[in-house]
Amino acid sequence: MTTTTQSCMKISKDTSEILKNFSSINSNILVKPGNVIRTISPVRNIMAEATVSETFDTQFGIWDLNKFLGTVSLFSNPEFDFEETKVTITGNNGASVVYYYAEPKLLTTADKKIQMPDGVVDFTLKNSDLVELQKASSVLQVPDLALRSTDNGEIELVALDKKEPSSNSYSITVGDNTNDADFTFYFKVENLKILPGDYTVSVTDKVVSEFEHTTRDLKYWIALESDSKYNG
Repeated sequence: MTTTTQSCMKISKDTSEILKNFSSINSNILVKPGNVIRTISPVRNIMAEATVSETFDTQFGIWDLNKFLGTVSLFSNPEFDFEETKVTITGNNGASVVYYYAEPKLLTTADKKIQMPDGVVDFTLKNSDLVELQKASSVLQVPDLALRSTDNGEIELVALDKKEPSSNSYSITVGDNTNDADFTFYFKVENLKILPGDYTVSVTDKVVSEFEHTTRDLKYWIALESDSKYNG
């Protein structure tokens, strides 16, 4: 992976996509020196981490990430000059914007890296399956996603309303239940704010799950709902 260390730099399309995705998790962000960017939701139930192609020399905080990205979109192929208190964004035609950083203490920051416990259920989530489940959730107007074992030894993901036993549901088989455990893990569909792609998913019995992108250096940790159950 190539890195950029000069003060004037460009931001790749991939990194812009990651920042746009992160803005759906938290409207603000603190980027620290290096090539790893992290975000965490205001209620701390979603965390994300990506290793990007750029290396940032300066810490900078953005209060409104969508507004910042909108400002960047004013320019074609802009350059960024990150200084101590501000960044200057300059376009090909010489036009520029000076954008001042937010105070770090005002931002919701992901200070610590998650130490993921051993997973008890692992499977691969295909992008096509996730799209279908999200679509079904919207059409059926159900807010929950259950990862559960079946009587015939499989693992399925089900879009449903867990508060309504007779709710309409939509299910997809995602793997084999190799250890014959009995489990139902619940997520809120709205918490699956992940970039398109295939993911290796690991779910623990300690209220957290990890989604690792199969082609990008990108991970999400998403909390399970408190009524999730596992009997190994």
